[in-house]
Amino acid sequence: MTEPLVVFDNVSKHYGDVVAVTNLHLTISEGEFLAIMGSSGCGKTTTLRMLAGLEEPTNGEIRLDGTRMNEVSASERDTPMVWQSLALFPFLNVQKNVEFGLKMRGQSPTARREKANQWLERLDIAELANRDVRQLSGGQRQRVALARSLVTEPRILLLDEPLSALDANLVVRMQGVLARLQKELGITFIYVTHSQSEAFAMSDRVVIMNNGQIEQTGTPREVYRNPETRFVAEFVGSNNILSGTVKDGGDTIVIDSQLGLFSCNKTNKPSPPVGSHVSFVISADLINISMHPTGSLNELKCQFISEEFIGSVVTLLTESEHGSEFKIQKQQREISELDIQPGSTLYINWDLAHAHLLPTIT
Repeated sequence: MTEPLVVFDNVSKHYGDVVAVTNLHLTISEGEFLAIMGSSGCGKTTTLRMLAGLEEPTNGEIRLDGTRMNEVSASERDTPMVWQSLALFPFLNVQKNVEFGLKMRGQSPTARREKANQWLERLDIAELANRDVRQLSGGQRQRVALARSLVTEPRILLLDEPLSALDANLVVRMQGVLARLQKELGITFIYVTHSQSEAFAMSDRVVIMNNGQIEQTGTPREVYRNPETRFVAEFVGSNNILSGTVKDGGDTIVIDSQLGLFSCNKTNKPSPPVGSHVSFVISADLINISMHPTGSLNELKCQFISEEFIGSVVTLLTESEHGSEFKIQKQQREISELDIQPGSTLYINWDLAHAHLLPTIT
C-alpha cells in the first residue's frame, strides 16, 4: 500500500516544560485540502511549523512522500508557507516578490519573469506587476503572497491563518479563490485557522486540536453533526449539551436529567448501560420553536432572553425553568412570524434523531 503524502508518526514537540504537541498521529493524502482548527495554544501552528521545517520534533517522525524529514532544513523542503502577516518584501515590487522563489532556484531572468507573469494573470493581478506592495489593498497583497508561494508549483502549500486580517467580504471572496486553485492545481493544501466558516467552506477534511492533541478528524459535515467529544461539541457550531443518567438503554435511549426525561437514538453506537452518566448534543439549528406546547417527545418550556441578529439568521437565547440556557438558530422570516418579546414563554422541542449521543462519558 502506498504511504500517504504526509505522515506525522507519534510526533511531540516540547519547549522546555511546555508541551505544544503530544503523540500526534496524522496522515494527509496527496491533493487533499486539510484544515486544522483549534483555539489559541492548541498546537495547530506548531504542527504546521514542524512540517515546514521551522521546528524540529522532540519525539516521533515526520515523513514526506515516505522520506523522514525531521532533520531536513526548511530551505530543502518543497513546503512554502503563506503567513498570517503575508511577509511580502517591501523593497521589491509585485513582480519581483513573485519571482523571488524562482530566483533562489537559479532560474534565468527570462524564465522567472514568464512564470511570474503566468501566475499574476492566474490570480487576476497582472496589472499590479510594477506596483509597490505597500500600495496594495489587503486582498491584493493576499493574492501576491499566494502567487509567490505557488509560482514554484510545490506539491504542498501551508497556510497559517492567511485570511485573518481581511475584511469579511474579502474573506468570502478569497475562500473561493483558494478552493478553486486547490482543485485546479491538485496541490495539497494544509490550512491552519481558528475560523469554523473558513475551514468548513473549503476543506475536504477537518482536524480539531485541543491541548496539543487531535480531538477529532472528519469531513466538515461529520465534525459538525457528529462531534466525538464534549470539547468538539462546544467548539464547533452552536450546540446545546445536556447530561443525565440512562434510564432505558434500548434502541431509543431514555435519559433522566434535571430538566426531565429525554430520548435519543443510539444510531450505530453500543447502548450505554442503565445508570451510566451520558451527555447528548442538539444543534441550535435543529431545534423547533413554538409559542404553545406541542406534546412532542422532547419538549421543554423556556423563557426568551435575547437574540443575536446576523443577516438572515437569528440566534435566540432562552432559559429553562431550571436556569439552563438553550440556543436556537432560525431564519429571520421564521422568527418574524412569531410574536416573541423579552420574557415571552416559548416551547422548544427536537426530533430524537437529532439528539446526538456523545460517544465518550463526560
